[in-house]
Amino acid sequence: MFSFFRKKPSAPTALTPATEVVPAPPQAASRPAFSPDAAPVPSPERKSWIDKLKAGLRKTGTSIATVFTGTQIDDALYEDLETALLMADTGVKATEHLLQDLKRRVKESKTTDPAAVKGLLVASLTELLTPLQKSLVIGRFKPTVIMVAGVNGAGKTTSIGKLTRHLAVNKASVLLAAADTFRAAAREQLGVWADRTAVDIISQEGGDPAAVAFDAVSAGKARGRDVVLVDTAGRLPTQLHLMQELVKIKRVIQKAGPALDNPDPDTCSAEERTLATPPHEVLLVIDGNTGQNALAQVKAFDDALGLTGLIVTKLDGTAKGGVLAAIARERPVPVYFIGVGEKLEDLETFNALEFAQALLS
Repeated sequence: MFSFFRKKPSAPTALTPATEVVPAPPQAASRPAFSPDAAPVPSPERKSWIDKLKAGLRKTGTSIATVFTGTQIDDALYEDLETALLMADTGVKATEHLLQDLKRRVKESKTTDPAAVKGLLVASLTELLTPLQKSLVIGRFKPTVIMVAGVNGAGKTTSIGKLTRHLAVNKASVLLAAADTFRAAAREQLGVWADRTAVDIISQEGGDPAAVAFDAVSAGKARGRDVVLVDTAGRLPTQLHLMQELVKIKRVIQKAGPALDNPDPDTCSAEERTLATPPHEVLLVIDGNTGQNALAQVKAFDDALGLTGLIVTKLDGTAKGGVLAAIARERPVPVYFIGVGEKLEDLETFNALEFAQALLS
């Protein structure tokens, strides 16, 4: 069910990006051929997930869908749509982009039915979100070191637990690093996930978080683990001294050295060693229910750490599901996973078309 996990090929060729980019929908001339309804039929498991996503985004979708219940396409429709998108926390820049693109699509397709405009909006939103749709690749480096950050309450530690479970199901050996040493509950919570998934955990009570992270990466190398997941303390981006602590953790992890099958500097190029230096992924967990505040977090953490991916949680029951459009327009960091609940199966890979259809269903 999970497509994010991919082992390194046995005979790798030239260096390739650590993520798989899904190509954007066709441009201009071929746009009329794009139909959201023509998407591949999902598997039963995926369909169940899409149904949950639709239910979770219903509050957002309902407020937007009511715009298309009128009898004509006029300025009033576009004004109402602008208001609905802004209320869904799509943001000013993304809203302006979507409206301009939608008007062009309506003109090109000569659409006269307001109900049909919603389908064109699905296509426009899908195109906007597609750059966020990338796959998290595990196996290129051993261990693949993933550093996870996020503010308190965003669901960071729970998301790490779910990700650990999915990695374990896909036969990846995982080592957890409880580098959130300031909150005892975080270590205990991570310890519970370690027990459930039968993975090892490196932890210290009240220790230096950077030291814990370094020890975990070193242990992951020595034990031949596929993945080292580093949990860090939750903090607000406005707490500059704490953000600097995150930068320190990343810097110390880098000192653990490249994760290569053959780290001999005589046989490895400088580019290979740079790419192989951990952390290989820096993920931010954001609460999708916080709207524009989530976008502010993405910008702040990206500026400090250089994010490689996002996990967006708590999209169930939100009226602010449009924030992903704002992220796509203003800070397009890949969205590896989205979550719509607390259950294990409620964390899934992000698909632009599925999300657009669910949001506007």
